[in-house]
Parts: sequence; structure tokens; C-alpha cells
Amino acid sequence: MNAVRALAFRPALDAVRRAARARRHPLVLVDGPSGAGKSTFAAALVAEWPGHPPTLVRVDEAVPGWRGLRRGASALGPRLVRPHGSGLVGALDRWDWLADRPGAVERLRPGRPLVLEGCGAFLAGVDATDAVRVWLDAPDDIRRERALARDGGAFDDFWASWESDWRRVRRRTDAERSLAIRVRLGD
Repeated sequence: MNAVRALAFRPALDAVRRAARARRHPLVLVDGPSGAGKSTFAAALVAEWPGHPPTLVRVDEAVPGWRGLRRGASALGPRLVRPHGSGLVGALDRWDWLADRPGAVERLRPGRPLVLEGCGAFLAGVDATDAVRVWLDAPDDIRRERALARDGGAFDDFWASWESDWRRVRRRTDAERSLAIRVRLGD
């Protein structure tokens, strides 16, 4: 973590809502490593959003398998993020994790704020200059413990592979330098 001060959970939620309020097509990108608290943060943000709640899309819904983070996140840019920013219908090309193959394509209508949450969200929104960016982090040991407990053992065999893929995407995108709001949980 660099010298930028990280906010606690509640102040970060408030800061994101304030920042998104002035946007024509609000887009919030919630990124960070696995187990950092991104899903919890995004769910709380959606639940407490004033007025019509945003559409919540999780990056991993579009990631083609355990080594496809960069490809899946990158595809969300032109298919979902860019259309949203222009007030157009976007597409979410889902990945069927159980069958390990492409799944259904979901069309997302414009008009509602969009919260894109997950490892690689900043990569998906790399061209979205008006997006509110939120980076969540936590100590590595706590992140690993949370992620493995959350998935009841289903993730255990894939932790090292996913973490390796995530670290490659993180290095290539230099994600932490492009953020506006930092949240650090679990210290």
C-alpha cells in the first residue's frame, strides 16, 4: 500500500456515493485482490444507494476460467462499460464455471448506475474517465483466509493460480495508481 490514506468502510461508502452523484451515467469500479472485501463493499453500496439501486455486475461472471482474468476483464470494456457510458445497451458475456465454457449473454439496459466489482474491474473500465474507482485491500494472510472460507473449499485448489493471474493483471494495469478511493480492511 502506498502513502495514500485508506478510508474505513463507512466513510468510503459515503465518499463513493458523493462522487457518483455528479456523473451522468454513474459507473463505480470496485477492484482489488481476492478476499479484500470487494463483494461485501459493492453489496453494501448497492443496498444503500439512494433512489433506484445500481446494476451490480461481478467481473468473475465474465472471466473464462482460472487463467482468463485479463481476457474476461478486458472484454467487459467494449461490451459493457463503453456502452453504459454512452447510455446504450451493454452486454455481459457470462462464463459457465461449472461447465467450463461460455454461458448466456445478458443484455443490460441503460439508465441505471452500474457497479462493476471484482479483480480486474479497473482493467474493464480503463477507458472510463468518468468512473469512480475504489481499491480495496487487506493483508495477504487475511485475504487468503477469507477467500478460502467464503467458497467452502471449492476455491482451495485454484488459489495459487488465481493469485498468480491476478498479480499479472495488477502489474500490467498498475491499477493502484489510477484510483480515487482506497479502502483497507482487516488490519
